[in-house]
Amino acid sequence: MQLTGAEIVVECLKEQGVDTVFGYPGGTILNVYDALYKHSNEIRHILTSHEQGAAHAADGYARATGKTGVCLATSGPGATNLVTGIATAQMDSVPMVAITCNVTLPCLGKDSFQEVDIAGVTMPITKHGYIVKDITILADTLRKAFRIAKSGRPGPVLVDITKDVTAMLGEYEPAVPEPEQLPKSYTQEDIERVLQLIKEAKKPYIYVGGGTIISDAFPEVMEFAKKLDAPVCDTLMGKGAFDGNDPLYTGMIGMHGTKTSNLGVSSCDLLVALGARFSDRVVGDPKKFASNAKIVQIDIDAAEINKNIKTEASIVGDLKEVLSIVNKQMPQMEHMEWVAYIKDLKEKYPLNYNKEGLSCPFVMEELDRITKGDAIISTDVGQHQMWASQYYKYTRPRTFISSGGLGTMGYGLGACIGAKVGMPDKICVNIAGDGCFRMNMNELATASRYDIPIIQIVINNHVLGMVRQWQTLFYEGRYSQTVLKDKVDFCMVARGLGCEAIRVTSKEEVGPAIEKAISLKKPVLIECIIQEDDKVFPMVPAGSAIDEVFDEKDLAKSK
Repeated sequence: MQLTGAEIVVECLKEQGVDTVFGYPGGTILNVYDALYKHSNEIRHILTSHEQGAAHAADGYARATGKTGVCLATSGPGATNLVTGIATAQMDSVPMVAITCNVTLPCLGKDSFQEVDIAGVTMPITKHGYIVKDITILADTLRKAFRIAKSGRPGPVLVDITKDVTAMLGEYEPAVPEPEQLPKSYTQEDIERVLQLIKEAKKPYIYVGGGTIISDAFPEVMEFAKKLDAPVCDTLMGKGAFDGNDPLYTGMIGMHGTKTSNLGVSSCDLLVALGARFSDRVVGDPKKFASNAKIVQIDIDAAEINKNIKTEASIVGDLKEVLSIVNKQMPQMEHMEWVAYIKDLKEKYPLNYNKEGLSCPFVMEELDRITKGDAIISTDVGQHQMWASQYYKYTRPRTFISSGGLGTMGYGLGACIGAKVGMPDKICVNIAGDGCFRMNMNELATASRYDIPIIQIVINNHVLGMVRQWQTLFYEGRYSQTVLKDKVDFCMVARGLGCEAIRVTSKEEVGPAIEKAISLKKPVLIECIIQEDDKVFPMVPAGSAIDEVFDEKDLAKSK
């Protein structure tokens, strides 16, 4: 059948099962928006306040649902405003398709109004990118984009379409999306080598990353841990990949990981990495990381094997598939002494914070209690992000949404909106510091426009907390440009943008504020005023061995 390019775009979105897109219109993409208008009963469009918000919302939607997120933008500044959101999705392996439209073909390369080579700009931060100048390849290109975004190790794909292609007529033939082909490059010998190391180990440790969530391998990871009888730590991206209340769970590993996880991994004789990439925030000094252990890595991306840490054995493949095979072939193991030793570490080094006065850890514990650990928590980046990862108990995958690899301040609010749109029956809460929140707080207008009942908690210490913490510990208290004691009133801003607002200044007010926010079923901001010098502990100095982890007591002793 004959359709315009814009209509083909919409038909391809429907083919892929897309029910929601996030974006902002402009001149070059007007034809696509006109086509969307005619299909508004099939595809919901969320108009964000800024294109970066659209990219983050598509990202949050994808992380919460497991589907591919979609965002739209016009040419020039509209497209470049997506860049940070695209890079965020790339670093955290999030399936996303960003559709932009460019100037007409005759105007390309002539510095035309709002012309930017967005495919070139985003080449290093996408899994793949296309510019479509021919309507005959438009449908197939969009189908490839969705297939690439979701297959193997997921990631963002950009499709840039010239405006004349969206206007001209072309032939469209409906197609059914091809089933995902999981890459398989491992052998039975690889499986047997890993099983051999498992059987030889006396002190095994399991280290889970974001790949476990992407693979939907939650049941297989639980079974593996029980059969191996080994303690489990996670990365920031791996939160919820293993039940945070399970006795075998020891908390996060790395720069702000627990003492138990950092000391335990440093003492183990076998470290099994599941869907984890050994980032610098996890390993610290790579020469000293898990130096007593043989390391096994299971990952879908062959490029991650031996990239940062040398392995003794590895399996390249989908984690869910690989673990289902390993679990069948692995005998029940028993490591009573080792597990008891780790249990003693947990009792000796529990997470702890100053209980006097209002603090972010207390807010997170109250949020966990009230929601019974069943909310979707998104965060921005900084101290609040670490506290949110430490003091809320994540028991299921896709319940913690945060920018791990890129560390994008201003990410969380858009992501929370996307998560709530994708999972409307879940309580969705974004935790932000005051520094992060002011970057994209305009997205509260998006939440109020559509009556999206998210809860935005601002942990306000009137400073850039994480940077200030480093300035305190490593820069002799020189607080260069980290003090935010200005005249901004976040509650007034929230009300001005159409949301409810509650200010909390004491511990007694936290629980009632959260309960009220949930009951209102509308977008609500809760501002929590905390001390400017609250710090995140434990901590490992950048580039140090993870067994050099210290907490507040250690810091006091060293003075």
